[in-house]
Amino acid sequence: MEIEPIRWSGETLLLLDQTRLPAEQVTVEIGRYQDAVEAISLMRVRGAPAIGVTAAYAMALAAGQISANDDSIDKNEFLSQLRQAAEKIALARPTAVNLGWAVRKQMDLAESVESAGQIGARLLLEAQRIHLEDVAINRKMGGHGQELMPDGGAVLTHCNTGALATAGFGTALGVIRAGWESGKRFQVYNTETRPWLQGARLTSWEFQQLGIPSTLLVDSAAGMLLSQGKISCVITGADRIAANGDTANKIGTYTLAVLARENGVPFYVAAPTSTIDARLSSGDEIQIEERPPHEVYQFQGAPTAPPGIEAINPSFDVTPNRYISGIVTEMGVARPPYQESLMSAMETAKG
Repeated sequence: MEIEPIRWSGETLLLLDQTRLPAEQVTVEIGRYQDAVEAISLMRVRGAPAIGVTAAYAMALAAGQISANDDSIDKNEFLSQLRQAAEKIALARPTAVNLGWAVRKQMDLAESVESAGQIGARLLLEAQRIHLEDVAINRKMGGHGQELMPDGGAVLTHCNTGALATAGFGTALGVIRAGWESGKRFQVYNTETRPWLQGARLTSWEFQQLGIPSTLLVDSAAGMLLSQGKISCVITGADRIAANGDTANKIGTYTLAVLARENGVPFYVAAPTSTIDARLSSGDEIQIEERPPHEVYQFQGAPTAPPGIEAINPSFDVTPNRYISGIVTEMGVARPPYQESLMSAMETAKG
């Protein structure tokens, strides 16, 4: 079963609400860019590539709203209003580089279009191209990364990096899928991923839909399995990769990378070249999103801690490049030194 988390209906954007899975499969209809911003902020859509695709459509929706309000608007005023919308879209979640990448790409395109009346249609076509391209890129990543998957043994993954986190197929989960579909057979472990339980709710669900057997793992039990020699490799996704290979990903990724190194287990990252932020020299410059503390002390409205408790809730952490064995991109597997291999991958991707 192919999972379609994002669809364009012809006039509106349809998102599979990831806050409702696995209990319900609910589709949210997005008709305004403000609705897309809310969906990103509330994690109805999540995962760096999926956020990027949604942002591209949000820019097209914003252009449509500007035209609908004044079909005789001149280009300069149109671009001024579009920039205001772009700023709001880009702030929906700060860490995922694909969000800003998609917004900048659409804004640059809008500025290059000859007349205001053509901007909306051009941005929609570009959003649809980005959408289709993401699926193709993920399949290429799967092809390159499946060689890293063991035939026998076990693979550990963290958070959700499948079709739900992208426009389709997935990044790290896509690599696991490609390895499985190539005929390799291995045990899969996926963490629960507190506090939103993306691994328990989403990754487990995706593996079920794909028919790949998996075992859910308490986050804090990963070290035990690694120390017992039960894990052959760890693979995760990424929300932003600095030029030197330092990688921001779901909170807990750094812990897994250190544990993998301690136990002699390869640790891989799978992400498209659009996730590489060449403007940042290292992970020290990556802005880490702090989410509301109530996500830690309650779940779906039910309290999980005593009243009045304080909590911190960083959504991501940064894994230094020295712990990363390889970074799977659509251009192949980048290896250290990452400053060179990642820049080469980006240049190749640009053609």
